[in-house]
Amino acid sequence: MEKVVSGIRPTGNLHLGNYFGAVKSFVKMQDNYDCLFFVADWHSLTTHPKPEDIRRSAKTVMAEYLACGIDPSKASIYVQSDVKEVLELYLYFNMNAYLGELERVTSFKEKVRKQPDNVNAGLLTYPTLMAADILMHKADKVPVGKDQEQNMEMARLFARRFNRIYGVEYFKEPESFHFSDKAVKIPGLDGSGKMGKSEGNCIYLCDDEKTITKKVMKAVTDQGPTEPNQPKPEVIQNLFTIMEVVSTKDTLDYFNDKWNTCEIRYGDMKKQLASDICALLSPIRERILDVSADDAFLEKVAREGAERARESAAKTIREVREIIGFKS
Repeated sequence: MEKVVSGIRPTGNLHLGNYFGAVKSFVKMQDNYDCLFFVADWHSLTTHPKPEDIRRSAKTVMAEYLACGIDPSKASIYVQSDVKEVLELYLYFNMNAYLGELERVTSFKEKVRKQPDNVNAGLLTYPTLMAADILMHKADKVPVGKDQEQNMEMARLFARRFNRIYGVEYFKEPESFHFSDKAVKIPGLDGSGKMGKSEGNCIYLCDDEKTITKKVMKAVTDQGPTEPNQPKPEVIQNLFTIMEVVSTKDTLDYFNDKWNTCEIRYGDMKKQLASDICALLSPIRERILDVSADDAFLEKVAREGAERARESAAKTIREVREIIGFKS
């Protein structure tokens, strides 16, 4: 059975972008693949979270994974920092990664622009840590969003480079995996590209109906179309993109027709969009509250997931040490 590995940084609650970009794929894959899903708490250190934030966020993401339908009897769910072997492989990949190629990574350049006072080495070497997470378990497939495609290319590069340097065919090159023809990228409500926590433009899976409606009604729009069938500007296309994944086809077609005939009323569209998002997230929110209250269950899931992940990781590190020339 092919192996799947993927994770999400615990920098707060999961949002609609995480759900459609990764978690739905996780749920679908667990029935047909050998899956390991982790909470990437080491990655979160690039933003300098407080200790209590790390612990709380890891628990939150774990509960949300489970509430969305990931079944610990089918897939291993663990916290990244419980698998210490990842750090050793991260070190080996860093020794063969070059400054120029890391500086050219789009996500790094974007972080430099957004947080110029916190350009740390962890941001620069994010692709090598991600590669270690994936290659440690010899993953065949990795469900990722569009924004992670370049990092996946880097993971494949590090796999090839390790094999070439040491004259082996040890690491396989993992595939990016999407259930649709293209990666899902959920836009933000502020008219910008990606929905993200740092941008403050998210709808969280745990948001109640009042909060969701308030956020959607504040979404950025324009003055409306002035000619029939004119192209939609980005801020409006963003709303239609979200509607495409949360609403029925009939609903989407209705508002597309209203746009094309210059009859669209953004207030009506936002109300419908908010209603459809609430209908989608309401049962998930209820499950999140139930799972979050069961600390013993969460600890059991994390412990058993880490045991399985460490078994896989320990084998890889033993073999990598031998290949490089260190004592096992």
